[in-house]
Amino acid sequence: MDDLDLHREQILRHVGPVITGRFAGFQTSYTREVRIGQPLLMTVFLAASVIHLIGAVLRMKGARRSFKELKKGPEFLVTPLRVRDELGQLYEVEMHGQLPQSALHRGDLVQLTTTPQKDPTLAVRLVRLVNLTTLQPLTPRIPTMWSHLGPALLMQAAFGVVVLVAALAFWAM
Repeated sequence: MDDLDLHREQILRHVGPVITGRFAGFQTSYTREVRIGQPLLMTVFLAASVIHLIGAVLRMKGARRSFKELKKGPEFLVTPLRVRDELGQLYEVEMHGQLPQSALHRGDLVQLTTTPQKDPTLAVRLVRLVNLTTLQPLTPRIPTMWSHLGPALLMQAAFGVVVLVAALAFWAM
């Protein structure tokens, strides 16, 4: 057994939805990809392709992302943070997204609202944080599938559906 193992502090996984304690610090951040449902993505992409084809016929140029780029999904920042409760136990929680750097200082009294993740091997995910020292509520935000697709592609898809419905109605007459 190594000397480091004797002095290493045990980090616990919290099972309840609320953790109250002193902020102990952020750990090293990394990125994780948001999964995107293939059937929904295909529907949006194909509906937007109708408008893109009409634009190509009319010789209108526009930027277009490939299906492969859209399928990859957006990446978001994951930052593990640690909180020490009143009994001195250390808990680790995953924060998805970002918070302002000035929002938390080591030793601040915080209350975290957490939720379990789909993968049980991961730490619980931070949903909401209240800095009780400054009485500031904080909510980290992560990109969603809709923000990844963007308003331009979603509008093209909506117009594509309208054009397809109108074409089918005209053809059915």
